[in-house]
Amino acid sequence: MEFTKSGKAKSIELFNLSTINMRVFHLTWLAFFLCFFGWFGIAPMLSIVRDDLGITTDQIVNTNMIAVASTVFMRLIIGWLCDRIGPRITYTWLLILGSIPVMMIGMAQNYEQFLIARMFIGAIGAAFVITQFHTSVMFAPNVVGTANATTAGWGNLGGGVTQQVMPMVFAGVLAYVGAEHLAWRYAMIGPGVLLFIMGIIYYRFTQDTPEGNYKDLHNITKKKSEAKASIGTVLKDHRVWVLFLIYGACFGVELIVNSKAALYFTDYFNMDIKTAGLIAGLFGLMNLFARSLGGYFGDRFGKIGGLNGRVKWLFVALFMEGLALILFSRMDTIPLIIGSLIFFSLFVQMSEGATYSVVPFINKKALGMVSGIVGAGGNAGAVAGMLLFKKQLTGLEWTDSFYVLGFIVLGVSFSSFLVRFSKRAEVVAKKESRQATIEKELQPELAEAI
Repeated sequence: MEFTKSGKAKSIELFNLSTINMRVFHLTWLAFFLCFFGWFGIAPMLSIVRDDLGITTDQIVNTNMIAVASTVFMRLIIGWLCDRIGPRITYTWLLILGSIPVMMIGMAQNYEQFLIARMFIGAIGAAFVITQFHTSVMFAPNVVGTANATTAGWGNLGGGVTQQVMPMVFAGVLAYVGAEHLAWRYAMIGPGVLLFIMGIIYYRFTQDTPEGNYKDLHNITKKKSEAKASIGTVLKDHRVWVLFLIYGACFGVELIVNSKAALYFTDYFNMDIKTAGLIAGLFGLMNLFARSLGGYFGDRFGKIGGLNGRVKWLFVALFMEGLALILFSRMDTIPLIIGSLIFFSLFVQMSEGATYSVVPFINKKALGMVSGIVGAGGNAGAVAGMLLFKKQLTGLEWTDSFYVLGFIVLGVSFSSFLVRFSKRAEVVAKKESRQATIEKELQPELAEAI
């Protein structure tokens, strides 16, 4: 496996666990994957919870919104923490502390308690920022887009797997306890325990950078001062806020679908909870490869057209997402719903990968801050988009809500042209990418000569 002088990997070798780069690669996506079980584990069981607690569908929407909204603020804080104390410690505490409300949500007895529990659970959605930060510092520019997209995509896969697995967990617990009002409560203990264990594993088997942990690096004081000095620059950079908006139009939409798909299928297509969960899960399962494709094409477009080439690919992916969402909203039979859901999912997740193939090049001195702000945009977009699904507010059926949301995504796609890079940034990025590629090609010859 080839590395830069700073220890960043120039390639991705999935079955090589001997390097810290690949251990971080696999543990970041696995941690994020498990976070989805805690974050959205309750989603497939919301129809049961609604009946048990005696709450309305609009109140269910409120709990979805608070679970996503609380993540907005946590992503901003987590991005700053990554720059200050490193991703290893940040992830460890997020996983361990986040496991507590996941295990305790079953104690809720009314709407208010359930709402508060989901608010605290929402904090673990900030895991995404650490995942993107950690892979960004571990991989060279020629593959960083692919690395970011793959770890995030395989982590997001947890959203789809959760939709399919949790109904089966619920059914298993129900067979044991014999009462639905107890089964959904006990079913959430498992995801909480897994998060706690993952926190210990992450602390034990990862490190902050290829060179070592923050506390052991001699130049960490300089890095911290650079990050602090860059905060103002990041906040004034319009490109950061454009990407904030764009990520809201792709990851925000994914969060909306993850939280509403199962209930949408049960209410509008008369499916049982298990069937609805299986079909809703298809949306998340596309993360197995779709987001990786977005990052891969971002790297390819970057090689051909530079940093602005990455942005052009981002526009294409986001524009197609909008068209696919409009198509999905018009389907009225189960076969057509499944087909359009898969097509729509492909472009949603490619858009996310395309976004984070651009993010690492915005401001390298404050990567955590940029990642945090853009990541928060995904949750902010989800909260704003969920307002469309409050019938008392809009009077829209959910089919029409998806339709309107599709046109919003189309409009946002054009904002990508506001993300531009200077000629100097283009030259530096091309030089780094070319150097990494050349060193990678020369590595076998050097090894043979030695």
